[in-house]
Amino acid sequence: MVFEAASLKDAFARLAQEFQKQNAGVSVIPNAAGSQELRAQIEQGAAADVFASADRKHMDALSAQQLVVAPVVFACNQPVIVVRAGFAGSLRSLADLPRADRIVLGAPEVPIGAYAHRILQNAATVLGADYPQRVEAKVVSRELNVRQVLAKVALGEADAGIVYKSDALAARDKVRLVEIPPDINVIAEYLIAIPKAAAHPDLARRWIELVRSQSGTDALRQAGFIPCASK
Repeated sequence: MVFEAASLKDAFARLAQEFQKQNAGVSVIPNAAGSQELRAQIEQGAAADVFASADRKHMDALSAQQLVVAPVVFACNQPVIVVRAGFAGSLRSLADLPRADRIVLGAPEVPIGAYAHRILQNAATVLGADYPQRVEAKVVSRELNVRQVLAKVALGEADAGIVYKSDALAARDKVRLVEIPPDINVIAEYLIAIPKAAAHPDLARRWIELVRSQSGTDALRQAGFIPCASK
């Protein structure tokens, strides 16, 4: 049972096929959702063998309760703006975001929502103190995971949203991607760990080894994830 942040769904699906070939008779069962939802499920005793989070906050909360073992960073991601096709000509940069009539963001407790909030605050130093308020005034919904944000824009229910680059690339035929300047952007760190109550800890260790292997790194890079800067 792999509890995975929603943004990992495509990359982990590819790795699941490889894992099942390497481990005859084993099925990888994914549970993709917002990291905050997965954390809550684990706190409530859900059967998870692996937890992969899109931020430190929710992994740290489980660590503090001694519900996971030895979390490690395995990938990073870059938030970007996605714009519905019909609005692409009007929104070409972060500065243009308040022009959108309908913006969708992640909820504050969702990693992409927390990252978006930090980005807007960072932008205030460059685009004006009122920039966050001008964007917030156009927010029409706050979603419980990044794929729901992406879906609202891809379906034309919103003009723009902030998602991870990996998600934007997965929907490149439906949305346009607008980069966020590096001096304003916030890089997302992904952590992975084995829950203490895991029913299959040996298989979980093998899964984490695959994710952190060259094959796993390649699958994540192809999906749009980026290496994490060494500290």
